[in-house]
Amino acid sequence: MLNRKTRGTWPVGAIATIAVTMTVLLSACTSGSGGGLLGGGGVTEATEKPSIPAPAITIVPAEGTNRVRPDKNVVVTSEGGALEEVLVESAGENIEGEFDADRTKWTSNKPLRPSSTYTVSAKATGEGGPTTATSEFTTLKPKAELAVADVTPGIKGETVGVGMPIMVTFNQAVTNKAAVEAALKVDAQKPAEGAWRWISDRLVIYRPAKYWPAHQKVTFTADLTGIRGGPDMYGTKSFTHTIKIGARLVSVVNTKTHMMVVKKDGKVVQTMKISAGKATTREYTTTSGVHLTMSKHNPETMISPGKKEGDPGYYKEIVNHAVRISNSGEYVHSAPWSVGSQGRANVSHGCINAHPNQAKWFYDNFHRGDVVTVVGTDRELEWNNGWGFWQMSYAKWKSGSALKDEAADSEVSQG
Repeated sequence: MLNRKTRGTWPVGAIATIAVTMTVLLSACTSGSGGGLLGGGGVTEATEKPSIPAPAITIVPAEGTNRVRPDKNVVVTSEGGALEEVLVESAGENIEGEFDADRTKWTSNKPLRPSSTYTVSAKATGEGGPTTATSEFTTLKPKAELAVADVTPGIKGETVGVGMPIMVTFNQAVTNKAAVEAALKVDAQKPAEGAWRWISDRLVIYRPAKYWPAHQKVTFTADLTGIRGGPDMYGTKSFTHTIKIGARLVSVVNTKTHMMVVKKDGKVVQTMKISAGKATTREYTTTSGVHLTMSKHNPETMISPGKKEGDPGYYKEIVNHAVRISNSGEYVHSAPWSVGSQGRANVSHGCINAHPNQAKWFYDNFHRGDVVTVVGTDRELEWNNGWGFWQMSYAKWKSGSALKDEAADSEVSQG
């Protein structure tokens, strides 16, 4: 007989075993990509987007740097973003600078002040967000300070002539002439080409290519702060002086016709009979060329150079209303003793003798830097005899610039 418990059915224990086996198979065959035995979906992992860092700012000089050279630039750069703002400050004064085209670099464009503490703050923005950086540094104390010791013309309120040069004397011998000259500026109300010429390590002179346009103001500035004039020598402050140019007063002395004609702004205002140097020796020959009036003296004592009392040719004369025009003893002055020769003969020791009344007029109306051109003699005025700078061609004059063509061809800017 058949066993009733097993006919047509699986045993209960066998069914349980199969269920367990199927569960194991399903677990083993299911993949994360959804390709399981029964076609079911798998589990997907979440992926995070990498974070973008904020811009990195670098400041030179770095935090805490000491003895920084004042003529070195402050440079701020940004990596990973653009600079929004850069501020360099000391004692309430900001240093100017410029950004590059994409604003990832800022460079100062002005020297720093010696013996000073500077703070730098910068801000940049980028995809990673904004960021800021700061730095504090100290500039060095120079062993020698460079400064303007004298400027001629420098008398307050003085009016000068159209031929007047600007003569600048420094307190120290300058070896880095190009840097110092670049810091010297001449701003005129009526622009005119001009150039500097170094006469010595301490003296530099500015002269326009042609006479100054009359009736204007000219401002001279020596922006020396932070300028390196030589080893361990820096400027510590700037200097500014305004010069007033008056009327165009030009005199022409003809030693052959014994006449002197004075023009003011192109119009004749005085015609004077004169007597020039008698030319028996070179010493007694009036120099020909473009002279400038240098100083006034009333009276002036004139003594023969290189001679003492009792020597042949010795003289000592006290003259009135004397206007100096060279360093070799030449003046335009009153000479009552030679009135009879004035207009017809040269009898002086080299000066321009004039009638007392006209000599006084000349004395009263001329300023330093007015032009006195002498013609008719064979003795040429040397360019460095007094203020004979107009004796040198402009091309040769500007060759004495430490900046050469770079600065010599520049125009005086309009104020």
